[in-house]
Amino acid sequence: MEGQKHDKEKIRMDLLPFDALEEVAKILTFGAKKYSANNWQNVENAKERYEAALLRHLSAHKKGEKIDNDSGLSHLSHVACNALFLIWFELNEVDKKSQ
Repeated sequence: MEGQKHDKEKIRMDLLPFDALEEVAKILTFGAKKYSANNWQNVENAKERYEAALLRHLSAHKKGEKIDNDSGLSHLSHVACNALFLIWFELNEVDKKSQ
């Protein structure tokens, strides 16, 4: 008798590019050391500021700069990390304004 697993309609986590996600984790580790773990969730005007950061890193990359001077890590990894922050804020309906 063959086993069954009803997972055809479940999301395919195995499709994630884990080597690229590891680069984003390096950004998060850098941020946790510089500020504190998950500090990004409590930043005032977070959506606007992380969108601006994403665009700065993307602009630097488009100008040919591969590595961020501050972190020593990839600008594109910073872009991806900031995009994840923005997705998280949207999914959690978080809008950190002046409190």
